[in-house]
Amino acid sequence: MKEQIKQIIQQASTPLQARNLMREYLQARLLEFIQEHGLFRTWVFQGGTALRFLYGLPRYSQDLDFSLDQSDASYDLNQAIARIRPWFEAEAYEADLIIKNEKNVKSAFVRFPSLLFELGLAPHRFQVFSVKIELDSQPPAGGRTETTIIRRPVLLNLHHYDQATLFSGKVHALLSRNYTKGRDLYDFFWYLSDPSWPAPNFIYLNEALKQTGWSGPQLDQNNWADLVAEKLEAVDWRQAIEDVRPFLERASDLNLLTKGNVLKLLGTRSREARKHG
Repeated sequence: MKEQIKQIIQQASTPLQARNLMREYLQARLLEFIQEHGLFRTWVFQGGTALRFLYGLPRYSQDLDFSLDQSDASYDLNQAIARIRPWFEAEAYEADLIIKNEKNVKSAFVRFPSLLFELGLAPHRFQVFSVKIELDSQPPAGGRTETTIIRRPVLLNLHHYDQATLFSGKVHALLSRNYTKGRDLYDFFWYLSDPSWPAPNFIYLNEALKQTGWSGPQLDQNNWADLVAEKLEAVDWRQAIEDVRPFLERASDLNLLTKGNVLKLLGTRSREARKHG
């Protein structure tokens, strides 16, 4: 399989793109591990990497994000993924695993200590590359799920949140963070650019906001867009654009990622919701 990753990164025009392609290949292989070990019976794929793999989001994503389908704070992530290391070592990868199992959002770093050097992407063997896995063991109630078969580049049968619930996760991130990530803004803009994408799952969204101490009103189809628009007025758009720049397939997309364009699409959403409400 190392030959496959070498072929993939040969398509890259820059070292940064090569790293993005390498990460994406490793993400796909980790999804394959999760699938083959039966974890999708209880794990739900979410976040930016889910958008990219399932719906072709044109930006690279760093982490693999999941929720349990049923809340279980005692879930042992270490036991679930302990065999990742021998699984990769069987294909001659050098790999190790660092797991943080104490919090509700459990995390693991799957580390590849020598891979960058072996692929000619780093001058020294000691430069470690890692892929992060996060698992929310106490997710908000109300998420709706489905399964989808894709090939990217391996065949995967992914258990994931539906479109409305995925959208809710991004709205929650925009409203609840103390800072604004450019990647969140880009993803939100990408959602809004597709008028067929459904409105947020408000049950899930309100439960998620409740978990993070939201003090504002209950969100519904009549007010959510206005509340997000108010939040976007305070964004440092220049800083946000620099945050997302390294992850985009097309740098020209940044010419469209403006406050005016996002608020225009958001206003259209708001008017359509009220018309049909």
